[in-house]
Amino acid sequence: MTLDAPAIAAMIDHAILRPELTRAQLDADLAMAERHRVFSVCVRPSDVAHAVSALAGSGVAVGTVLGFPHGTTSTAAKVAEARQALADGAAELDMVLNIGRLRSGLLDDVEADIAAVVGAAGDRVVKVILETAFLTGDEIVAGCHAAEAAGAAFVKTSTGFAGGGATAEHVALMRASVGSSVQVKASGGVRDLDTLLTLHELGATRFGTSASAVILEDAAARDAGRRRGSSRTRPSDSVAARTDGASY
Repeated sequence: MTLDAPAIAAMIDHAILRPELTRAQLDADLAMAERHRVFSVCVRPSDVAHAVSALAGSGVAVGTVLGFPHGTTSTAAKVAEARQALADGAAELDMVLNIGRLRSGLLDDVEADIAAVVGAAGDRVVKVILETAFLTGDEIVAGCHAAEAAGAAFVKTSTGFAGGGATAEHVALMRASVGSSVQVKASGGVRDLDTLLTLHELGATRFGTSASAVILEDAAARDAGRRRGSSRTRPSDSVAARTDGASY
């Protein structure tokens, strides 16, 4: 099935997370997100209230990050961040799990950390960032299992601030490691439409990227090209296409 630009936009969380971004740059990205009608923006915690106000009535949701980017803050701190973000109007929360404890095999601690945030979030969506660039395959599987057991809605590849981002191998592994009730978000290195489409085929249903405009402009251009091609098809060509070379 071919995904058109609106369908792709509906899977994008536009990332506005770089620490050096100014208010003017933030506002420009919020305007772009509204113009392209992405699913959501993912902003720095201190920007949540402003983003909610700026995007009111647009249909674009606002999400933020917790324990970002290292995941090493205490569970109590992550819960406090979650409560503040919700009070400011955030609809979704992307938390970084405790990477060191996952790598140490302290899976009960990892699950409890996630479960505390899920509990604080109530009916809001919680996505768990694994930071797959730091993990072995077995650790990715264990992190996915912990996130699912804790009640997270998504497992997510990366913060975008580590050495590597979403890879086809990791997305496929994550999809295979969780049940159908848990979705996969690919983030980090999703800079072009072809990468997004490849990862979607492997099971990712949400994409974190700061290259949303590039991706969606390419998608719109391809949509226009398909429409032009369709309008040039003559009836006789269509008949020939249905009959030539048939083996039945």
